[in-house]
Amino acid sequence: MDEDTAGSGIAAGATIVIGDDHPLVQAALRDALGRVMPGVRVIECPDLDSVMRAVAERPDGVDLVLLDLNMPGTHGFAGLFLMLADHPTVPVAILSALRDSDTIRRALAYGASGYIPKSLAMPAMADAIRAILAGETWAPPLSAASVEAEEAELARRFASLSPQQLRILTMIVDGKLNKQIAGELNVSEQTVKVHVSSILRKLNVVSRTQAAVVAGRLAVEGDLLR
Repeated sequence: MDEDTAGSGIAAGATIVIGDDHPLVQAALRDALGRVMPGVRVIECPDLDSVMRAVAERPDGVDLVLLDLNMPGTHGFAGLFLMLADHPTVPVAILSALRDSDTIRRALAYGASGYIPKSLAMPAMADAIRAILAGETWAPPLSAASVEAEEAELARRFASLSPQQLRILTMIVDGKLNKQIAGELNVSEQTVKVHVSSILRKLNVVSRTQAAVVAGRLAVEGDLLR
């Protein structure tokens, strides 16, 4: 079997989770993938929580997650970090209306397996998804600049946070107190304090305010992690 045939077989039998809160995008992708990848299974999720549940229920059965950068439950790159932290073996590709080089480079530097602009024609989008399913990293053509060292370091810091710490960081940006965070996560306030101390250390900051500012670097086009 040649590589093209093998890749087509992988794509045809794949299970793909689509995280996007726009029903028209979900429907268009489902129909397009169904036409070019017979047998593909598409699981549609309108928010990050449902994406996380869908993958958790099928830890060995999801071949790709297509994740919108901005939908309920996630802001900027926070959802990508949560997915990679909870399910490091599941490829995650960003699906976004944004197409600027900086956002694409950041997504790939942060661990995305691909970056698919929503403006792509459906056949081209299907080709991109097939390439990612075959193990390639796919993105539209970029300018020849490499990822800045600062972005790479920032990616390393955020990647060092556990899934629970990422959730707590999101709540810190929301302005929630330790007591409120403890109640929402059903843990003790002391546990939250320990996590906050670890978050500050890993992000190399000394206060919750500074942590919130650094977390803003996960933002895309002014949509802050909050």
